[in-house]
Amino acid sequence: MRIVIFANNRLGCAVTNWLRGQGEEIAGVVLHPPSRQKFGPEIVEAAGVKESHIFDASRLEEPATRDAIGALNAEMGISVLFGYILRRSILDLFTRGCINLHPALLPYNRGAYPNVWSIVDGTPAGVTLHYIDEHVDTGDIIAQREVLVDAADTGGTLYNKLERAAEALFCETWPLVRSGKAPRIPQGSGGTYHRVRDVEAIDEIDLDRPYKAGDLINILRARSFPPHRGAYFRDGNRKVYIEVSLISEQGAEC
Repeated sequence: MRIVIFANNRLGCAVTNWLRGQGEEIAGVVLHPPSRQKFGPEIVEAAGVKESHIFDASRLEEPATRDAIGALNAEMGISVLFGYILRRSILDLFTRGCINLHPALLPYNRGAYPNVWSIVDGTPAGVTLHYIDEHVDTGDIIAQREVLVDAADTGGTLYNKLERAAEALFCETWPLVRSGKAPRIPQGSGGTYHRVRDVEAIDEIDLDRPYKAGDLINILRARSFPPHRGAYFRDGNRKVYIEVSLISEQGAEC
C-alpha cells in the first residue's frame, strides 16, 4: 500500500520502520517542526523518502503543502503520536482514509497525556487504533487493548507500557486494515478529553492546600517521567520540581 506517515516520537519511528519492512511503500512523511520534533531524522531514515517528500506539520493548511501531499497519490494516511489535527482538506486526499494509533482506551483520554490522566482520574488505560474524523480521537474504532495500571506505575512507566502495547496492536491489526476488512466500531458516548495545558491545573502543589493522600500521590507519580519536568511547589520565586520513585512490595523499582 502507498502510505503517507504523520508521525512523531519513538513509536512513530517503530511503526514506520515496521511498515517498510512489510513491503509497504512510504510515499511521504509529515513531521512536527524542529522545536516539537522527536525522532524526526530516525523516522525519515525508516521511511526512506527523499527530502522533497518530507513535510512540516505546521504548514499543512497551506495550499502548496496540501497539493504536494495530494500529488503523492497515497491510498492511506497513518498518524502515530502526531500532535496536529488533520482537517477534512487533508483527510480527503487519501482514497482509503486515515487511521490513528492513540495510547488510550477510547473514548477515555482523548487528546493529550493519556498516561497522566489514567492515573490522576482513575480512568481505564489502553491503546486504540481508529479511523480519523474531523474531531480529536473520536473516529470509529478498529481495535483496542486495555493496559492495567499498577499502583507502582508512574507517568513514565505507564507511558512505556502503552507504547509497547500500541506497537503490538498495530502490527497485529495491520493485515486487517490492509485487506480492507478492518471493522468500524462507533465510539460509545461519554469518555474524557484533555488538552496539553490541562496538566498546568495539577502541576503546582499548593503547600497550604489540604489534599487527600491518594490524590496527591497520584498527581506526583503521574507527573514523574524523567527527564520531563512535572509537579512542583514554590519556594519563594523559584519552582522546586518533585519526582517520585515507587517500589512495590516485591522490591521491584518502578
